[in-house]
Amino acid sequence: MNIIIVDDDMLVLTSLKTIVEASGEIKVIAVGNSGEKAIELYEEYIPEIMLMDIRMDKMTGLEAAQVILKNHPEARILFLTTFADDEYIINALKIGAKGYILKQHFESIIPALKAVFNGHSVFGNEIISKIPTIINEMHTKKTADDFNLSEKEMEIITLVSKGLSNKEICKSLFLSEGTVRNYISVILEKLSLRDRTQLVIFYFNNF
Repeated sequence: MNIIIVDDDMLVLTSLKTIVEASGEIKVIAVGNSGEKAIELYEEYIPEIMLMDIRMDKMTGLEAAQVILKNHPEARILFLTTFADDEYIINALKIGAKGYILKQHFESIIPALKAVFNGHSVFGNEIISKIPTIINEMHTKKTADDFNLSEKEMEIITLVSKGLSNKEICKSLFLSEGTVRNYISVILEKLSLRDRTQLVIFYFNNF
């Protein structure tokens, strides 16, 4: 697995590089200390994962990630920060970050990188516990009709938001796995969402 690390604190940057490379499974192919550098390095190396701080001078990690994801929707960006700030969490989720973990939980960095590499999204327990409350406070509830969603589509979105797999949704709604996959593809396209993680956020954001 090759990654890029971006953090404006040189001591943290050096420590992170040492920690992740100690596993022997991860190669740090480049490091940067600013949002602008993050964009430049991503374009140059196209890493499998970018591990990036959020609070940086001039351009934040969130702003850099937004630029990167606009040009490379498949990019896997994992935020590592000391701040469990509500606004940061929501913005990280909205732009399509693959994870948001706290620096003080250094023991979770390597497992988080492996999980993101294997296609999962990773958010620490402190972050997950805050998401529903944050989003519910920020937005007014809407109805399925507001988004031109059918009753069946809403049922599937609800089950996805509860963490059910396609196979579990099939059993719950008595549908084939192929039908569920098709429904989810149509829903994502209809709502202009990238993946299941964004679909879960959409659900908590609006219902």
